[in-house]
Amino acid sequence: MVSRSFDGEYIARTIEKLGFIAVRGSSRRSGATALLGLKSQLERGATVAFTIDGPRGPKYLAKPGPVLLSRASALPMAAFYVALSDAWVLNTWDALMIPKPFSKALVRVSAKIRIPTEAGDTQLDARMAEFHGQLQAALERVTRFAEEHVDRVGSAEFPVIKD
Repeated sequence: MVSRSFDGEYIARTIEKLGFIAVRGSSRRSGATALLGLKSQLERGATVAFTIDGPRGPKYLAKPGPVLLSRASALPMAAFYVALSDAWVLNTWDALMIPKPFSKALVRVSAKIRIPTEAGDTQLDARMAEFHGQLQAALERVTRFAEEHVDRVGSAEFPVIKD
């Protein structure tokens, strides 16, 4: 899901050049339409991803979209984080990081979180809030782990994987 903002246009073009499909929308604009578009992609067998802290943050605070999509699609969700050993950090709300040449990256993915389709119909439902909390906790765990271990990428513990 990519925001319909001016900046989102650059992101959409970039990810499409990389072979991915950009579904446009955000938690602030066209969110329901974008969720339906993502659900349609899942039904076609695609994998979808969110920047789960939304188009304006707060940074690292998960929005409810992934939880709603997981319930609607009956497919599990997971959180992931990419830590960089050396990056330029932009002065944006999310402190966007651009890897410097030869920096190391560590990707950490959480365990799958399954949401029963009968979990509730709204974001405010108590069970949906529980699953949203699980997603937030998973994001915090993978972020902490990746940041604490990125400098060890390339060691015996975290070997570099080459195709």
